[in-house]
Amino acid sequence: MTEVPRVRFLPKGQRFFAGVDAPLPIGHGQTSSQPSTVHTMLELLDVQESDRVLDVGSGSGWTTALLANLTGPTGNVVGVERVPALVELGTANVATAGMPWAHVVRATPGVLGAPDRGPFDRILVSAEPDELPRELLEQLGPGGVMVIPVGGRLLRVHSTPQGPDVRESGFYRFVPLVSDG
Repeated sequence: MTEVPRVRFLPKGQRFFAGVDAPLPIGHGQTSSQPSTVHTMLELLDVQESDRVLDVGSGSGWTTALLANLTGPTGNVVGVERVPALVELGTANVATAGMPWAHVVRATPGVLGAPDRGPFDRILVSAEPDELPRELLEQLGPGGVMVIPVGGRLLRVHSTPQGPDVRESGFYRFVPLVSDG
């Protein structure tokens, strides 16, 4: 996380608070997640070099850039964001980070994730649905891992031949996951 500092991904008015371990507003009702929470999520996700990663709710692009740093240039990271102004911000921030194997795209209305770009080795979800979304499970490749907050619980979902293996890892609060439809 020191290689991709959060301060570079915050609006100017929030940069002074970049070192605070708290969610910070990035506009449009969205936040940059608390660094300790992001750290936990990244540890649970266990991204490997060359992984194909989906970042749902990429916001300002910070998590997309963190994921790209973990995959290295042989990986591929796509951040999906529904708010057009945040897509622009995230795109600019990821470009400035110098990681051309990562990019932010606008979410397709009514579609969760990026099914046309999958399957993915890892999926990070930074917004909270009420239940585990089947649409995202279907985008997870064999042996893949998804980390997602659901109903206040942080879940690590491992795709196995027998079906998803779901483990809880504490309680967290996130902005709601919505699909414009």
